[in-house]
Amino acid sequence: MSKSVFNPEDQIGDVASKIVAGLERIAEVFKVLLWDKAKANGLSPLQIQLLIFIAYHKTALCNVSHLAKEFNVTKPTVSDAIKALMKKELIAKDFSSADSRSYSVLLTEKGKEIVGITANFANPIKEQVLLLPSEEQEALFKTLSQLIYKLNRNGILTVQRTCYGCKFYEKDNVDYCRLLEKELYAKDIRLDCPEFEVNQTNLLS
Repeated sequence: MSKSVFNPEDQIGDVASKIVAGLERIAEVFKVLLWDKAKANGLSPLQIQLLIFIAYHKTALCNVSHLAKEFNVTKPTVSDAIKALMKKELIAKDFSSADSRSYSVLLTEKGKEIVGITANFANPIKEQVLLLPSEEQEALFKTLSQLIYKLNRNGILTVQRTCYGCKFYEKDNVDYCRLLEKELYAKDIRLDCPEFEVNQTNLLS
């Protein structure tokens, strides 16, 4: 049998495998918390994820094509989820795009109410993170943000909006944002920046 990061014997002395196994455990916690919130509100986990995303992101990102990439599912899967949410009167279509063939989705007032009681599903994890010393929180965040960027560069993670992949980001001894015109400390790096614009140079390299 080949080596596996999930084999306790193979994890001995292999910190990278232990980290991956640990991340998988945390991913399971997210799924459990999301399922609990979904069942309590008569929704599917994906439907809750879509509602939360729509609530906090600009309209240009709230269309079927982008949502499919965002959550690594097929367009038909997103379309079905949108139909279900519309039937529940939680979202509405917005045809204000210049392309009359496409549409984005917006929250209804009822949808906003649901987001108000579901968007906190990951709070139990945050509560534990807050127990870590601030320097450990910053070190953990720095590692995660770099890992997310590298997974995106390798094509494993489809969508990311971190500073490291943005056209406004510069690295010259220090991290720097040309849009904000300021040095970025580790805690300033964003994972999901509203002003993010992809660095085309990175795509070609």
